[in-house]
Amino acid sequence: MVEQLSDDTLQLIAGHFRVLSEPVRLRLLHVLRDGEASVNELADALGISQPSASKHLAVLRDQGLVKRRKEGTSARFSIAADFVFEICDIVCDGVRTELERRQSVLPPQRTAS
Repeated sequence: MVEQLSDDTLQLIAGHFRVLSEPVRLRLLHVLRDGEASVNELADALGISQPSASKHLAVLRDQGLVKRRKEGTSARFSIAADFVFEICDIVCDGVRTELERRQSVLPPQRTAS
């Protein structure tokens, strides 16, 4: 029998997926997989502005996926919920399989003569 989820639980799950549906946030999480970083380091790694990185980090933090540690006048960000990588790995494996399947059914590309 499938476990019934409460409306509150479903809202939390939907919130996680909503936050993870933004490519910039996925890229931030990917960089943070290697360890904590400052907002400037993250912005530089992604080639985005510091305000944009801060905005996305705030969304991830509000959802409980990243945490912030004060360091003097700045802050360092790190992963707060390791399960996010399990989700990403499952989705990435599924996408990889789907791309391989699509590639196998496409006709070979013709080269220009």
